[in-house]
Amino acid sequence: MAGMTRPLLNRRLAEFGTTVFAEMSALAVRTGAINLGQGFPDTDGPEEIREAAVRALRDGRGNQYPPGPGVPELRTAIAEHQMRRYGLAHDPDTEVLVTAGATEAIAAALLALVEPGDEVVALEPYYDSYAACIAMAGGTRVPVTLRPHEGAFVLDLDELRAAVTDRTRLILLNTPHNPTGTVLSRAELTAIAELAQERDLLVVTDEVYEHLVFDGAEHVPIAGLPGMRERTVTIGSAGKTYSFTGWKVGWITATPELTSAVRSAKQFLTYVSSGPFQYAVAEALRLPDTYTDGLRAELQAKRDLLSEGLAAAGFGVHRPAGTYFVTTDIRPLGETDGFAFCRSLPERAGVVAIPNAVFYDHREEGAPFVRFAFCKRTDVLEEAVRRLKGLAAG
Repeated sequence: MAGMTRPLLNRRLAEFGTTVFAEMSALAVRTGAINLGQGFPDTDGPEEIREAAVRALRDGRGNQYPPGPGVPELRTAIAEHQMRRYGLAHDPDTEVLVTAGATEAIAAALLALVEPGDEVVALEPYYDSYAACIAMAGGTRVPVTLRPHEGAFVLDLDELRAAVTDRTRLILLNTPHNPTGTVLSRAELTAIAELAQERDLLVVTDEVYEHLVFDGAEHVPIAGLPGMRERTVTIGSAGKTYSFTGWKVGWITATPELTSAVRSAKQFLTYVSSGPFQYAVAEALRLPDTYTDGLRAELQAKRDLLSEGLAAAGFGVHRPAGTYFVTTDIRPLGETDGFAFCRSLPERAGVVAIPNAVFYDHREEGAPFVRFAFCKRTDVLEEAVRRLKGLAAG
């Protein structure tokens, strides 16, 4: 604007422009490419859950402001889920908070718990909102890099320990991990728990892919480990498990003190959201385990279909132990720049992917890696594989 010398955007957010997801999705539309970039399903979840939302709308449940912490039915269902799945007891009135998806839960937790100047240790590559939320809270992010080893991305516990300083406030975890598909083991989480207690750190743990683990992998909530209940904020979400990502229903579970702190920030963000959908998600959380078992098996088959197709096309493939995503190495194709590769891929092969470098502070660490989403219909994945075969020939 004329006469203004100070930038309009808050300097804490100056490094964050339009997300790569928006850029790549627009590229998919412009070129007619298959979009394996953004992680959302291309089919809806269970019909009975969709009908539960319609029923709530028609019955007038949630059409006006729901309670700030979330509707009691959903908070109770979340507490029951944590007990049934993990043996974690939570009071639905004081230890559960419903949020506008996991993204708001992350933002509210960091805004509540981080003071300007605090350091936040995060595993990179990381979900892109982590960096922005740490910045908005005035914190300093300290990345600890997961590196490829024998087909998986692994955490160096010594590097994690070395990253903790007297200024560290909390460790921000994500397991199952987006984008690498790593599922942290019980032994790794035990070591992290011991470090958190030794250095008096909080842990915020994003577990939205908790039910999407493959090949017999085990999801272990760190809150259930000795000494961690009182220092952990656990984040969950309905979107990934039930394939209704547009409903934006997430939650945190934590001690009353931590929940109250996060609620203090959350109430000034959306205040409340997703009224009728909260009732539907309460019903979803009570579905029998056969639902999540079936979803897991279906996604594992899709993971294998896409992984094998990518390998046949010449990519180095890191087959994930969880989540929606396969990370690939483009160096076997003679490429080294993931950004350039992803921007050219729609024209070359009619497929859109995401360069992993956007999830790194150390961009050079992620430069040769590219992420593909397999949470799509089987016929879509088969067509993507067919198109990508041309890369090996070319």
